[in-house]
Formats: sequence, C-alpha cells, structure tokens
Amino acid sequence: MNKFKQGFEKIKNIKHIHIYLAVFVGLLGCLAYFTLFSGSKNDKMPEDSTKTYTSAEEYVAALENKLENVLSQISGAGQVDVIVTLESGFTYEYAKDIETRTSTAGSNDTTIVTETVITVGGEPVVEKEIYPVIKGVVVIAKGAADFAVKMKILTAIETGLEVERENITVLV
Repeated sequence: MNKFKQGFEKIKNIKHIHIYLAVFVGLLGCLAYFTLFSGSKNDKMPEDSTKTYTSAEEYVAALENKLENVLSQISGAGQVDVIVTLESGFTYEYAKDIETRTSTAGSNDTTIVTETVITVGGEPVVEKEIYPVIKGVVVIAKGAADFAVKMKILTAIETGLEVERENITVLV
C-alpha cells in the first residue's frame, strides 16, 4: 500500500498532469470512435464500385437511380427525379505490343515503331476503362421550394459527383 501511495504522489507532482490526462482521454475517444464507426459507411460500396456497365446509358440510369434514392432521403426533399447528362461515353485504353526496329543503310538509320493492340479471343485487352465525365445534373424535387432543402440538394450533388455548382439545376 505504501508503494501505491508513493506512485500516486509522483504522478500528482507531475507538472500539468491534467492536460496530459485530457489529451490521453481524447485520443482514446478518437480511437474508439474510428474503430467502432469506420466500416459502416463503406459497407455498401464494394458492390457498386466493382459494377461494370455495358453502356453509357446503363451507367446514367444507375447513377440517376442512385441519386434519386439518396436525394429523396434529404429531410423535406420529397419526391425527387434526376436527369444526368454526360460529355461522352466510356473511353478505353488498350494493351499494346510495341515493336521497334532499327535498320542501317549506309549512313542512314531508320527506326520503325509498330504498335499492335493485344487481343485475346478476338477481343482487345482493356488496360484502363475511363468513366464518362458528367456534364450536368437536373433535379426536380417537390421540397426544393424551401431554400435550405435546395442548398442541401445542390451540396449533395456537388460533393457526391464532383460536379461544379453551375452545372446543377434544381427545380420544383
């Protein structure tokens, strides 16, 4: 018991112990928060992020549907309809086989570079699929007559899709 009292007195004599304790408790709180709540936000993401679309129209339809579901959850938004327009469709970068041949004829060097798209089973091998850039979004929401609701809708689209505010129109 005597050792316990001596240890407590040593801790008590540490300068600014209350600040150290507050920082320690704060760090424990942050650790607990991020441990408990970190996975809940992204639980549904993997199924959507691995989805491959066969056309730009299918991509737009899925995007509009998802936006309608999310925006209708905004308090006061009511029934929501969404139209998304794209600048272009999907673009692809294909795997290529690059062959370089250099031939020397006298004092002249000639270099010939040949690029051939690699195919497997007659289909080109896609190295990279680039999603279309969103050109604009139109939202029709019954609750958009309320300015606060309209701003929440604008902010949600601007943040979620990374679309500039001037490319978003919210109507009642």
